[in-house]
Amino acid sequence: MTASPPPLSPATRQDLVASSFSTSYAGVVAFMTVVAEGSFAKAGDRLGIGRSAVSRGVQKLETQLGTRLLSRTTRSLALTREGEMFHARCQPGVAQISQALEDLRELRDGPPRGPLRIGAPAGFGRKVVAPLLHGFQSRYPDIALDLSLSDAPVDFTADRIDVAFRNGRLEDSQLIARQIVPMQMFVCASPAYVKARGMPATPDDLVHHDCVNFRLASGRTREWEFKVRGEHRKVTPASRLTFNDAELVRQAVVEGQGIAQMPGYQVCGLLREQALLSCMPQYAPDDSGHYLCYPSRQHLPSRIRVFVDHMTTAIRALDLQCTGL
Repeated sequence: MTASPPPLSPATRQDLVASSFSTSYAGVVAFMTVVAEGSFAKAGDRLGIGRSAVSRGVQKLETQLGTRLLSRTTRSLALTREGEMFHARCQPGVAQISQALEDLRELRDGPPRGPLRIGAPAGFGRKVVAPLLHGFQSRYPDIALDLSLSDAPVDFTADRIDVAFRNGRLEDSQLIARQIVPMQMFVCASPAYVKARGMPATPDDLVHHDCVNFRLASGRTREWEFKVRGEHRKVTPASRLTFNDAELVRQAVVEGQGIAQMPGYQVCGLLREQALLSCMPQYAPDDSGHYLCYPSRQHLPSRIRVFVDHMTTAIRALDLQCTGL
């Protein structure tokens, strides 16, 4: 009795299936091209391979199907009945694939168009990004914009985000990130609060003040960041007020209810007008930024490329940097 062969491992079966699919696909391409061009030689020229390679591809396909698709002689080439049926069944799929390839080439190389989903932190997106979208869309009317504001970490795959704004320091090395402008952080207080309670001189003095904290989407309280004697230091002060909305934090500080650490884009105008005062500027961190991020630089669709370029230029033209305060 002949022993039965050992069962194939899952990996081996996958390799065989992949090899069979690859051979079938190459054979179908060769077959359809031969029919379209009327000869093996012309099909080889169109595909950029030799005549013999085209012939082998068709022969392997016929072997896999167990039927003859083309009737060949030295002078003529014709479809068999089975070949006519197979060609008719394949033609719509080939046409759809060709159209899909053409559509993708147009999306990549043609005028920018199509949907673009953008992620941004709520405060930065509302105050900085959203007001600039009208100018972008006036320039690129065929791009449909979808802006999603959230302080939760962006999941490009699950959230189907094409490009995202991020603030702070980036730790995800797999992303392509373009820094738009540095991100300044200011501990701020209203003149009325300073008159009544004074200013903290060092981060250690925060324990003697009414602090207003910002709660992140994760539920954690955002840490206050400082640079002390060249070292990065994080502090989470006790607070009388905590909000999960950056605008409410700023409003509470303007009203004199406490002090808070806030990004420059929120408070630069108020600092210039002296509606708010900067505390401990000598301890401000200097290694954060506002970034535009996307998953890969390879095969970047034109709609993403023009959005990144346009928004980088537009945001850098804004007066987001607090200098000379």
